[in-house]
Amino acid sequence: MSSLHVCPLSRLPETLAASGASHLVTLATLGSPGLAIERPETIAPDHHLRVGFSDIVAPMEGHLPPGEAHVRAVLDFAAAWNRERPLLLHCYAGISRSTAAAYAVACALSPERDETELAAELRRLAPSATPNRLFVAIADDLLGREGRMSAAIAAIGRGAEAFEGTPFQLTMA
Repeated sequence: MSSLHVCPLSRLPETLAASGASHLVTLATLGSPGLAIERPETIAPDHHLRVGFSDIVAPMEGHLPPGEAHVRAVLDFAAAWNRERPLLLHCYAGISRSTAAAYAVACALSPERDETELAAELRRLAPSATPNRLFVAIADDLLGREGRMSAAIAAIGRGAEAFEGTPFQLTMA
C-alpha cells in the first residue's frame, strides 16, 4: 500500500528518513530558499520535482499564483511515481501548498474515492491544513471532478492557526 507524506520544510530531513520516501515534491515561492534546497542523497535526481509559485489565490503584484502548468507538473509527476515507496510533498509551512498538492494527487490516483471523504480525512490528519483553494480548483478542473474537490475543501474550512503544520501520512487505497 502506497502513501503520501506531507511536511513543512523544517521537518523535511526527519520526515524523509522516517517515511523512506523515494519521490519528493518541493513547492515553494520562486526565488525562495525553499525552492533551492539541495536534493537529498536518498532521492534520485529524476524523483525530485520542484514547483515554484506563491501561496496566493488571487493575483498579487510581485507574486505568481498557482497555474495550470504547476498543477499539471505535480499530477504528471505523481502519475509517473511507481508507488513502491512513499511520495513526500513539502512546502515552507506544510499547511497550504503541500496539502493542496497531496489532496490533488490523492484524488488523481484514487479516482474512485469520494472527494468529501478524502477532504475530511485530510482535516482529521492535519488540523492546520488549509489547502490552497486555487491549486485545488485547477486540479478539480483538470481531473474532471466537476467542482466536487473545491466544494469538499470549502466544507472543511480553514485549518487551525499554526506557524507550521505537523507531518502526516495519507494512505492511498
